[in-house]
Amino acid sequence: MLVVSILPNVLLHELAGGNPAWLSWAKIGLLVVLSAVAFFWKPLRPLRNFLLLLLAIFVTELLVSQLTGSILWQGWFGGADAPFTSNMLGTQLGRLIVSLLMIGVLLLLGYRRADFFLTRGQLDAPIAPVRWLGFPKPDPWTNFGGQFALYISLGTLLFLVLGGRPSPAAFLGVLPMLPAVLLFAALNAFNEEITYRASLLAGLEHVIGPQQALWLTAVFFGIGHYFGVPYGVIGVIMASFLGWMMGKAMLETRGLFWAWFIHFLQDVLIFSFMAIGSITPGG
Repeated sequence: MLVVSILPNVLLHELAGGNPAWLSWAKIGLLVVLSAVAFFWKPLRPLRNFLLLLLAIFVTELLVSQLTGSILWQGWFGGADAPFTSNMLGTQLGRLIVSLLMIGVLLLLGYRRADFFLTRGQLDAPIAPVRWLGFPKPDPWTNFGGQFALYISLGTLLFLVLGGRPSPAAFLGVLPMLPAVLLFAALNAFNEEITYRASLLAGLEHVIGPQQALWLTAVFFGIGHYFGVPYGVIGVIMASFLGWMMGKAMLETRGLFWAWFIHFLQDVLIFSFMAIGSITPGG
């Protein structure tokens, strides 16, 4: 997982100042080899679906990137210099295509919707106690989920405010974009939860156990945010913790709702600040 995550990209970026063009193909090649070996080598066979799902993520993202980078797509949605709403719409539609393709791959591999958490789940399922978070007993997720979503959102907001220091006028200026921000946040939360969490948990849970699967997917999700928002090592730590909690929500409720909802609230804040940056001179 570490080898095919963006960890090599991070190391090469920090140590060598860039990433070679062949790196993505090397990761795909490694996954192709491991997937093929898993069909014939008994010790690796239980991880065959996980390897195929990782491979599917890389291949679908590569194919969709060719589409979203095409002249036609850029003509519809513009490139990096396009207005926030049109650029983000193109980005999220591309990610939605990846999510739908991943759902198709999961179904082809024989998983049911419930197996990869594409259901609402039991919203009031009891949480496995987390004493260090102040929840020493199995409270229902309807209690814990709402409180955690509020607390983590306040933390994200504080991080963004301290990092960006937007003016009150900037907050007012982004209000007309709020419907678009809500739509993009909803799409992004769904896309990332399906592609990077639900699919991988489905491939791992019954092979290495739910707790190991939870930590592995949380780290994979966290490393993926090194170049994101929040960024850097702090971003990786924050995203890994958030990924652990959202994976925990999936496993314990057997559904997507709480993971999606918590993720959605974070993206509302992050995309709001991205929108502020797009209308702020020098932002």
